[in-house]
Amino acid sequence: MMILRIQEVLSKGVPIPLHATLDVADLMKGRRDVLETGPLAVRLEATPEARVVRVAGEMSIDAVFACSRCLESTAAHVDVPFSERFKVAVPESVVPVDEDVILVEEDKFDLVPYLEESLLLHLPFVPLCSEDCKGLCPECGANRNETSCGCSGERIDPRMAALKDLFKD
Repeated sequence: MMILRIQEVLSKGVPIPLHATLDVADLMKGRRDVLETGPLAVRLEATPEARVVRVAGEMSIDAVFACSRCLESTAAHVDVPFSERFKVAVPESVVPVDEDVILVEEDKFDLVPYLEESLLLHLPFVPLCSEDCKGLCPECGANRNETSCGCSGERIDPRMAALKDLFKD
């Protein structure tokens, strides 16, 4: 848990550092492309801004991903920028709604769900072991980075396969 107290930050009037190391193994359990992760290093600063608290900084994590082309494991370091503004919710009739501010129900709340969401959005969508990865052969399944399998590579649309013999002598 990483608890933020909005009124405390606003009353102090100076930026407050927020540093933590979070275990995100449970968050990554459902992802097949993430083979393993290290801890999430969080380095943030909560800054008061006229009844709003800006939490900004960065997070970083070391992870092992499955390459999207060849399925080999590949290690990567992911840096995640974070910047959000938080404010305690009040009736809308008193204060206009600002789209850039996240309204929270209570003065004291946990930042971890917001950090996890930002982490998931910044993970590589298609992790690759290298930009020139050749992937797996669709016919025999051989890793084309390691061997050349000798498969023809000719792809014929199964709907048109009957036409290939039409012009043979």
